[in-house]
Amino acid sequence: MNVMEKAELLLHLLRWRLTWSKRDIDYRPGNLSNRKFITARQAAGKIRDGSVVFSSGMAANMRPSIFFWAIREVFERTGHPRDLTWIIVGAQGGRGRIPGTIEELAFPGLITRFIAGHLETQKALLGLADQGKLELHGLPQGIQTFLLEAQAKGESSVTSHTGLGTFLDPAVGRGSYVGGSPVTEPLVETDGAGLRYHMPRIDCSLFVAPYADEEGNLYMRHACTYTESHESALAARRNRGVVIASVADIVPKQEDEIYLTADQVDFIVVNPRSEQTGSVPQKRYWKMFTTEHRVDTNESVERLRFVNNVLKITPVRTPVELAVARLAASRFTRIVRKGALVNIGVGLGEEVCRLVYEGGLHEEVTFFTETGVLGGLPAPGIFFGTAVSPRELMTSAQIFHLAYEKLDATVLGFLEVDSQGSVNVSRRGPRMLDAVGTGGLPDLAAAARNILFVGSWMANARMEVADGRIRITRPGPVKFVERVSETTFSGPQALAAGKNVYYATSVGLFQLTPRGMTLQEVMPGIDVRQEILEASPMKIVLPESGDVPCVPAEIVTGKGFRLSF
Repeated sequence: MNVMEKAELLLHLLRWRLTWSKRDIDYRPGNLSNRKFITARQAAGKIRDGSVVFSSGMAANMRPSIFFWAIREVFERTGHPRDLTWIIVGAQGGRGRIPGTIEELAFPGLITRFIAGHLETQKALLGLADQGKLELHGLPQGIQTFLLEAQAKGESSVTSHTGLGTFLDPAVGRGSYVGGSPVTEPLVETDGAGLRYHMPRIDCSLFVAPYADEEGNLYMRHACTYTESHESALAARRNRGVVIASVADIVPKQEDEIYLTADQVDFIVVNPRSEQTGSVPQKRYWKMFTTEHRVDTNESVERLRFVNNVLKITPVRTPVELAVARLAASRFTRIVRKGALVNIGVGLGEEVCRLVYEGGLHEEVTFFTETGVLGGLPAPGIFFGTAVSPRELMTSAQIFHLAYEKLDATVLGFLEVDSQGSVNVSRRGPRMLDAVGTGGLPDLAAAARNILFVGSWMANARMEVADGRIRITRPGPVKFVERVSETTFSGPQALAAGKNVYYATSVGLFQLTPRGMTLQEVMPGIDVRQEILEASPMKIVLPESGDVPCVPAEIVTGKGFRLSF
């Protein structure tokens, strides 16, 4: 990128920052005679007390901010709507730092039950649960999308093996209930050899689409994701509820491009400030995130990297973390075949994706994200959930169906791992504010043949790379424990299903085998006996030969590191 391009991006970010809190909830184009078009304030008035509301979008992608602002202002003025059950699939919070997220609705009495796939970013709502003012539930993202499909068909539940042996399984855990105010109804129950999942019938669907025509037909041209907009709209219609969309602009009718017909949408709010994704107005959409355009991938990656670095979204990785990512990427190319369908999670998984891209292998596999983006290169940081030059956009439900049919490998993070190979990603501690949620992990782990977890051996430790070796200069609490505090992924269930499960860490590579958690490779400089076997309460076994191979030097240092299938 040259100086001019960087200056343009800085101006773009400054313009975005200056408009963070700008909105007009009373805006309605004056030239529209169709009464389907209303203001955001009027849209908030369409939501009845006690309604079950579903909002689509994920993170910064296709955020229905105008609805959050309008509902907040109307509630503060009138006390209504109140006692809502609110359901989301992908995260829609801003960790208390960014306006225009679902955290705008964190008022006692407004939302009294919250159901989500991902909880961590909704800090203000977690705070209400911590005070006992909100009933909190977590469900797998894929299961939620299937429940939307079921409601659109007039059905009320979905049966699946997903979640067996985890905290979601009432036979061994608490089910979907995370905490807060007392539970009103269980959302998971045992059903023979599987689990039966339920979700309250939604009677209000809120989502963003790029455009509408004057008749009220909706279009997804130039969108970066679809998420759950289609299924949630059909479910609300089937439940005799209300469907309300926000669009950025009015366009001429194009019969062959209609996403939802006018008779499937009750009301439309025109919001000229609507975003395609974080910092990017829909009216000035970025071509790289769309299927209608092809762009230079290298140039696009540089643009995204620059934006994330300026926003300090992308963590500065230590040499040890980069070594862990190379270890995971190396194993990835040994277990994944060309042409495979692959999912990459957040955290160090994004570093694995970067290495696959820099190694020139990204075109040999098909990546996807839970938002429904298939193909292309998954975007990092604030743009997570989108992709550069995606091959196809589909709904979240459609992409999860594809995953259950064809997913070859998934790369995931972890908070804790135990002697049975089980993993906790859903809770950091005992408070509601420590809740993370399952995300799509239960679905992805149930669907994938190969599962690769990647993370640190210790929390808050200080480690360094010196002379091609890894040294622990200040130990921290070991994340590999005898028993995880909460089971989000069941090692025994994965082993019984014949899955290949690996754990790439800063001390070496582990594999879940019938013998137990087996240390397959050790990082040079790490003392197996003292710094692994004696440091961890986990039961660890060594290869039957007794010798643990050393991780190649190029993985540790990066010098001469190359990837190939």
